[in-house]
Amino acid sequence: MKPRQNLVPPRDEILHTMERIYRYRMTTTSGGNISIRDDHGDTWITPARIDKGNLRRTDIACVHADGSVDGPHRPSSEFPFHRAIYDARSDIRGIVHAHPVALVAFSISRQLPNTHLFHQARHVCGEVGFAKYALPGSEQLGYNIAKAFAQGFHCVILENHGVVVGGDNLQNAFQRFETLEFTAKTIIKAGHLGQVQYLNDAQLAIPRRAVAPLPTFPAGPATSHEKELRRELCEFVRRGYQQRLLISTEGSFSSRLDANSFLITPYQADRFAIEAEDLVLVRAGTGESNKIPSRAARMHQAIYDRHPEIRAIANAYPVNATAFSVTGAALDTRTIPESYIFLRDVQRIPYGLQFQDGEEIARRVSPRQPIALLENDGVLVCGTSVLDAFDRLEVLESTAEALINSRPLGPVAPMGNDVIAELNRAFLGE
Repeated sequence: MKPRQNLVPPRDEILHTMERIYRYRMTTTSGGNISIRDDHGDTWITPARIDKGNLRRTDIACVHADGSVDGPHRPSSEFPFHRAIYDARSDIRGIVHAHPVALVAFSISRQLPNTHLFHQARHVCGEVGFAKYALPGSEQLGYNIAKAFAQGFHCVILENHGVVVGGDNLQNAFQRFETLEFTAKTIIKAGHLGQVQYLNDAQLAIPRRAVAPLPTFPAGPATSHEKELRRELCEFVRRGYQQRLLISTEGSFSSRLDANSFLITPYQADRFAIEAEDLVLVRAGTGESNKIPSRAARMHQAIYDRHPEIRAIANAYPVNATAFSVTGAALDTRTIPESYIFLRDVQRIPYGLQFQDGEEIARRVSPRQPIALLENDGVLVCGTSVLDAFDRLEVLESTAEALINSRPLGPVAPMGNDVIAELNRAFLGE
């Protein structure tokens, strides 16, 4: 497919990106700045001392190559380091600097988040660099940061100052920024549970080597039923993103259309902006032409083939449940009745199996066991409808968060066998 030309003006792209960062509490009213360097060498950047939660497109400043400025406000006081990065790296055209809480924790601890935690984090973010502290807005700070970028890093932790992330466009920079913050959050959460497990180079290579593209077919006009299902699936994907159950670079959702076909989210699409026409129809092991389905499509196909009762599947990355997936800690659902009834016993699937053997995954999940932790790759949730799968996903994340939050309070007291037997009789027909 020919990539779409980006016709969004830089000031609007900056505005929309800052809205996402602020909305999801990845910066504060006064913190952070974003920039774009356009094809003419002009740098568009957020202004100094303007409320990030009430930014307008007309607030964005444009700094020309000759140093003159257009706009009603002064450019961000951090403009010197944006300029230094662009001068050091001609391939970088978008920059995000902010103070998200997990990456600030690494910043003030002088540590770097290890992107070997997830194959996608390693692919999106690469290795993380470090820049020594210097006065905000100073030329020295610009030198320190640009020096790290000149070494090839795309993501740089600033000592006692947050993070800076660059990309070949602003969308790419934002996705790296969000993925790195998610990785940092997961490492911190997992640290409450036990030893964090990282992937080695051979494991990181498995997804690239194992997942072959699907054969394609020319899709005809969509039926009314398909149109409704596309609408519903998009709504829940976007809600999942808003609920932080997915991030822009990670998460797949599918729903059965009929006995031989299902709809699934596309590969490398921003989950925040999914539209009905973006979803990919998969029919009898072939994918809709001119579209690339999620790499999870073969696994979803195997689950649908084996379990006719399952009508929706989510691969998701809620941070608390994912923290369990990167440690050896068991996620015990016997916390409150809702958790056990919706989730049953959560199993653990070894890393790599989801890329290599969909049939084995299909044997391990069922309507009786609809939830699995995928080691170092989030969670797998099955449901009898899109709503049912999404509901289970929310309950799973709430349960995981409660378990992590209980750690400082003392040992968890799970419901006993007699209570579980009563729940099975009353709600699960067992």
